[in-house]
Amino acid sequence: MAPTRAHAQLLNLAHLLDHFFLLIFPTAVLAISQEWQLSFSQLLPLSLPAMAIFGLGALPAGWIADRWSRRGMMAVFFFGIGAASVLAGLSQDAWQLGATLALIGLFASIYHPVGIAMLTIGSPRLGWTLGVNGVWGNLGLGMAALITGLVVQHFGWRAAFIAPGIAMMGLGFAYLAVSRGASNAAAAKKSASVVVPPEVMKRLVAVFLLAVVCNGLLFHATTVSMPKLFDERLRGVLSGEAGLGAIGAIIAGVYLIAAMAQLLVGALIDRVPLRTAMLGVVALQAPLFLLAISGSGWSLVAACVAIMFFVFGQIPINDAMVARYTSDRWRARAYGLRYVASFLGSAGAVTLVSSLHEQGGFSKVFVALAIVALGALASAILLPRIGEPAAAARPATGIAS
Repeated sequence: MAPTRAHAQLLNLAHLLDHFFLLIFPTAVLAISQEWQLSFSQLLPLSLPAMAIFGLGALPAGWIADRWSRRGMMAVFFFGIGAASVLAGLSQDAWQLGATLALIGLFASIYHPVGIAMLTIGSPRLGWTLGVNGVWGNLGLGMAALITGLVVQHFGWRAAFIAPGIAMMGLGFAYLAVSRGASNAAAAKKSASVVVPPEVMKRLVAVFLLAVVCNGLLFHATTVSMPKLFDERLRGVLSGEAGLGAIGAIIAGVYLIAAMAQLLVGALIDRVPLRTAMLGVVALQAPLFLLAISGSGWSLVAACVAIMFFVFGQIPINDAMVARYTSDRWRARAYGLRYVASFLGSAGAVTLVSSLHEQGGFSKVFVALAIVALGALASAILLPRIGEPAAAARPATGIAS
């Protein structure tokens, strides 16, 4: 049963909020540091357990949703994050704050395996549905720093956690109202839109995991690198305090333009086979990383827009593969595996960037990322040629087990 329009809108809003709550702390930490007289380097590691739980918690969250109820798990998502955020705002020391941030990460891990599984059930335009959902998530990334900064400035850091936490719990009641009648996932027995022979499934899973790990590493490595990269290579264009502010605005613009890739690729998915779409998206990643090695000034900005466009564009393809080739009965678990694999890929991004940058600057970093991008291209080439719905005429309703 496909979600109603109001239900789907709340599920998309939940994607925005999922990323929003995870990024309250990185902005609020500046004010917390002043109040508690602790350094930035002492406080920032408090978010590490939250991020680890957010990534690794996706698989058990998907399993519980498939065995119990997706609607119930999404209600836990709203009320859980809201309550944890209020508790974070009431924290009196670093240990309490770290524990409540970990709780936020735990409840935030629910969204991707459960919310996306619900959105893709019975969607007549699978690619477009995933593209729109991806843009909502990117809006959460951009809004978190802006809104948190304003609230901290006028009302203090505690309000930056407590106010959205209370609002989130209010949305939990709204979610229960609009999702009334949503089916229990454990009872669903729908089959895949594309039935994959067992002998092909092992290859499909291996290729899929390679694609997801490569994409996760590329996504996080580029987002971690960009502020420092622009600081180094835009000095000839921007300088002084105004330059620092402009760098932040340029990065925001890069992400906004790249987010549109998810809409365009989503529409493409509804018209061509996934393998064709994936080849088109990943083929240019490695050349663009190599092009950026010698880039500087506005040519570098243009190269980064293109890089992020194609890195972001792979995300709906990965999600569409899960929706097309897995049954409704265990789709949330499949999405959980997909996001755990992505997390494992991203976990090495910071280490890779920092170590290679120290050895040879961003030239070495981009060479390494180009090699990773070749891994993504290999996964697209090795993706089995499986019959698919030619377009959106056949809804993706999930392989029967």
